[in-house]
Amino acid sequence: MYSLPIVAEAMLNGLLTGAVYALIALGLTLVYGVLHIINFAHGAFLTCAMFAVWLAHTFLGLDPYLAILPLTLIFFALGYAVQRFIIGPSSHGDDGNILLVTLGLSIVIENALLAGFHSDTRSLSTDYSFNVFEVGPLLISQARLFGFVGAVVVTALLWLLLARTDTGKAIRAVAKEKLGARLVGINVSHVFAVTFGIGCATLAIAACLLMPTFYVNPRVGGAFVLVAFTIVVLGGMGSITGALIGGLFIGVVESLCGLFLGESLGQIGIFLIFILVLLFRPTGLFGARA
Repeated sequence: MYSLPIVAEAMLNGLLTGAVYALIALGLTLVYGVLHIINFAHGAFLTCAMFAVWLAHTFLGLDPYLAILPLTLIFFALGYAVQRFIIGPSSHGDDGNILLVTLGLSIVIENALLAGFHSDTRSLSTDYSFNVFEVGPLLISQARLFGFVGAVVVTALLWLLLARTDTGKAIRAVAKEKLGARLVGINVSHVFAVTFGIGCATLAIAACLLMPTFYVNPRVGGAFVLVAFTIVVLGGMGSITGALIGGLFIGVVESLCGLFLGESLGQIGIFLIFILVLLFRPTGLFGARA
């Protein structure tokens, strides 16, 4: 028998986790909205970022939250370079080329991580990893709450970047009309690279927020990216608002399914939603109708 506090605690934990899921989906939907490509390497980049956090903590003693700034800059530069020198040159031709390139990148990165770290699962522990806040009958994980706050702040900052800065206006102009943006002097290639860099930077932040409570191994990105694809489809391809709301919703669904069906079956609800959205609302909740 499940009491109301247990269900409420599961929903709350789902919301906290869902915000970080939304952050992971944010980069995916931003890249799709501007470059109009599905980045199959998204999960691989997330895995790289999680290993970077683990290495920084294990060998340098750096707290995952203090690693946010340097890893964000590093992964922005990495994403910028990957788009500029690998994905960009392959975009002059069949659109399928880019999909194959991102898929190939994913395979290369995953196998490189397997060669370097083997298939072992690693985790890190901080002073706050297992601490909880007591709010009435509810126990709230400190690390998950920090992750929620961090994800919401980053989403708000990204919205401000897109809405208030010249770089953001250039990104939105390219997303809306690439040829028109080029005619008014916007460097479209640079905007593509910046956008891909931002997508990778959000993954670095998400990795820093995840690692105090999650594990990492070379294949872990695949599970996260499946969740991210579901969030993007649910929220609408290219919609930042949809990614945030979709992430929170998916987090709650996963948590409740884990409570009622068991931890190993927690993702059943996610894939059921994925199928239902594709069947009845393929443009998602906030996606534009064709």
